[in-house]
Amino acid sequence: MSRLAVIPARGGSKRIPGKNIRLFHGKPMLAYSIEAAQASHLFDRIVVSTDDPTIAQLAIELGAEVPFSRPATLADDHATTLAVMQHAVSVLCEPGGGADYVCCLYATAPFVQATNLQRGFELLAENPTKSYAFSITDFGFPVQRAIRISEDGAVDALYPQYRDVRSQDLPPAFHDAGQFYWGRAAAWLRGDPLFSPLSLPVVLPRYLVQDIDTLHDWRRAELMYQALLASGELGG
Repeated sequence: MSRLAVIPARGGSKRIPGKNIRLFHGKPMLAYSIEAAQASHLFDRIVVSTDDPTIAQLAIELGAEVPFSRPATLADDHATTLAVMQHAVSVLCEPGGGADYVCCLYATAPFVQATNLQRGFELLAENPTKSYAFSITDFGFPVQRAIRISEDGAVDALYPQYRDVRSQDLPPAFHDAGQFYWGRAAAWLRGDPLFSPLSLPVVLPRYLVQDIDTLHDWRRAELMYQALLASGELGG
């Protein structure tokens, strides 16, 4: 039973230029994902999928492989994670061979933990009818009580049917934590949908989850990381 990590890391980030190799607490952002994959001792290969020579060189220096250059058609703002993973799996997993399990590990996930990667793999391996297991976390406030601002600047309930329902009477809702997605190689190739009953949840605490899409996100992540280091909940 072989296991493969694929880390998508394209070079064309616009909102945070050079995001995947920008220094975060003294290390290139990409280093955190590679190091977590290495520390998990789960993977036969750790591969970075990139179109950028600078990222490729850094990935190799950090101990990952870059056996191919990602096509330009899969390196723009419209390329989906599923399409990028289908390409990588089709290149790396020959018919009848290659990996049985493939983990998509995002390049901008400084809070990813080796122990949670292990949890995800074990969960998927124990449930042979499922295609994926991926990281999620709960919303900090009931989504059913969300509000919107109307065109005239007033406030209104986004879901009026829940306007008078107590928060504690509403079921919890979750969202993608944006860290990792374990999948069976065949599921990636088939294009099985991630957000469906084919997937299993690896629930993470909210304090270990932060999307990093803007400079404000980046600063928030830096402060969170510093606090977690001080508390002893993260390694150095």
